[in-house]
Amino acid sequence: MAQKYYRINHQITAPTIRLLDREGKQIDVLSLQDALKLAHDNELDLVEISGNAKPPVVKMIEYSKFKYQEAKKAKAEKKGTKGGETKEVQMTPFIGQGDYDTRVKKSKDFLATGNKVKLSIKFHGRQIQKPEFGYQLIERFTNDLAELSTTEGAAKLIGKRLLVTFTPVKKTKKEL
Repeated sequence: MAQKYYRINHQITAPTIRLLDREGKQIDVLSLQDALKLAHDNELDLVEISGNAKPPVVKMIEYSKFKYQEAKKAKAEKKGTKGGETKEVQMTPFIGQGDYDTRVKKSKDFLATGNKVKLSIKFHGRQIQKPEFGYQLIERFTNDLAELSTTEGAAKLIGKRLLVTFTPVKKTKKEL
């Protein structure tokens, strides 16, 4: 993500500006020289928020604090747009009940946030001679996630792994 460039202090070129305080409340429309003097007296910086406005909007704040607030805002926006990724959950055909429950719980969390879940059952050694245990595990897993997901096609045995992908189900307004 590209960092936005802000003009500060003497980089601002407009002769008059609309000055805001730290909280974003308007102080006044001042000449640039008066605003620079006021900022210098308060040991603060002038940061141009909107250069296209007439007159340009400038905030009087510590530049480092302003950058921190902008980074925090960008992180919060990014956090809101979660989902759409594929998360992998790995198991063996003879997984213990506690481990299985943990994988199901994690998968439900992934599906609730809009992610796909790829179930990978890995066969060790001679376990590959009995692939039906893997298919039974997929059947059990599918039943446990039935209200949250659907499978994308049938399970595929690739090498020593049995793979199947689950996609989250979109709820209709009646269900909500």
